[in-house]
Amino acid sequence: MALRPSPNHDVIVGSREETKAIATCDLCRASLEERDLACGLLGVTNQRAVDEADVVVLAIPFKHVAPTLKALTGFEEKIVISPVNPIERTTYFYYAPPPEGSAAMMIRGMLPASAVVCAAFNNIAANKWKVLGEELDYSVAVCCDDGEAKQKVMEIVNSISNLRAYYAGPLAAASIVESVTPLLLNIARFNKLRDVGVKFA
Repeated sequence: MALRPSPNHDVIVGSREETKAIATCDLCRASLEERDLACGLLGVTNQRAVDEADVVVLAIPFKHVAPTLKALTGFEEKIVISPVNPIERTTYFYYAPPPEGSAAMMIRGMLPASAVVCAAFNNIAANKWKVLGEELDYSVAVCCDDGEAKQKVMEIVNSISNLRAYYAGPLAAASIVESVTPLLLNIARFNKLRDVGVKFA
């Protein structure tokens, strides 16, 4: 996910192992340089990423959210973006939210009161972030309880490729947005499509 926003934003990539974050940044930088695109990328530990960022994107699988957040501090006054979707799979994909009702609401409950959580980027296939030769021509639903944070997140969304942000209501509505992702996965799987997304016309 770091690849697309880095030409327009300073992006700090965090990992439990700093060497992995550095390697990710090196790969992203090489891809961008092939297209003569400048970028701001820095690979660090997860804790340093939180400490130095104004906006934190939790681009991790749902099963890693709780242990990752429990190991980190310093989220006070930060905007935290959750693209996390709690999904399970049997013969099909289905939405499997935590007791809080959504991943975003669970994250909200794990962070300091001064942190602001916004759900965004939930319905974009991971593969699409990596293909620089294709435009990201999708709609992005944003759920947030804070007006200033919502505006900041929507500005970030709109700065990436052809993405367009739409306000989708308070954070309590994030379950609706998250539950669209297993729908898209099922449509792709059962109709032999790839990387199905959402676009509002």
